[in-house]
Amino acid sequence: MIRQAGPQDVRFLRDMLKHAYHWRLNEDPDLPVARYVNNWGRPGDAGLIAWEAGPVGAAWYRLFPENAPGFGFVDGQTPELTIAVVPSRRGGGLGGQLMDALLARAKEQGHTAVSLSAEKGMTKLYERYGFRPVEEKDGTVTMKAELT
Repeated sequence: MIRQAGPQDVRFLRDMLKHAYHWRLNEDPDLPVARYVNNWGRPGDAGLIAWEAGPVGAAWYRLFPENAPGFGFVDGQTPELTIAVVPSRRGGGLGGQLMDALLARAKEQGHTAVSLSAEKGMTKLYERYGFRPVEEKDGTVTMKAELT
């Protein structure tokens, strides 16, 4: 089951950040990844939780201002997506279900694009959903998908 994320899910979203950004945190554990969940529920935030007798995955997006961008920042009108599934549930299509549902939500909410940051060489899932590289640096790729 996939349900909407709310303030009660912030702890789980925070836990999922470790899975979503493990490759960045291994290089620099002091990176400010908490910005992806701090004050959750502000305008521009939307998220989904995959639930199977408890939370097993999450996908969410958030708008960032130009003066405090996320890792996959493109512009202030393009929300940045974060997605992660607990290791024991990977490979079963849950990430795809979350991605489908969240991209549909973004389109319903009037967004014309979504961005993200990925580890270089680990972008196949995102490419299947129309994400294309817009910038590469330091082993990372900022990608953007047009929602048409």
